[in-house]
Amino acid sequence: MKNRKLKNSELDRIGVEDYKVAKKTPLIIVLDNIRSLNNIGSVFRTADAFLIEKIYLCGITAKPPHKDIQKTALGATDSVAWEYAKETSEVIERLKNEGVLIAAVEQAEQAVFLQNFTIKPDTKYAVIFGNEVKGVQQQVVSKSDVVLEIPQYGTKHSLNISVSAGVVIWDLFSKLKKLQL
Repeated sequence: MKNRKLKNSELDRIGVEDYKVAKKTPLIIVLDNIRSLNNIGSVFRTADAFLIEKIYLCGITAKPPHKDIQKTALGATDSVAWEYAKETSEVIERLKNEGVLIAAVEQAEQAVFLQNFTIKPDTKYAVIFGNEVKGVQQQVVSKSDVVLEIPQYGTKHSLNISVSAGVVIWDLFSKLKKLQL
């Protein structure tokens, strides 16, 4: 048989406890007022896949445990570290004080297309994803070190937040891994 699908038992995945102690990707996700519980769960699942350090859930973003988050997270809320904060801007200030480079994912003046963004060695990054309708709050965009934009060429002006997170996390993960080679 050619190209046989692997069974879950053949995937050699680590357990939750091993995940918690594994070396993490120097990447933090900040969810700024995300209203869809399915989007939140999807971001958790993507974060788990790429050993993301932490997720900050801010503003109206719901917190686990919640059945609609769990439906898409498939248990990733147990493996990925997370914290709730009422104000996104306070999280940004705290991370900046810790030396984290802050990148808002948004369409803005002087935004850098994702494919043109260069990763710096020995730097930890936080990427901010905004509300499904309003995007990242302007005050948060203003406090960011850089704004990253996913180029789009069709008729729509935005991507679903879980899709945006997948694209950005994969791109940054790939660039960080190349630095380690």
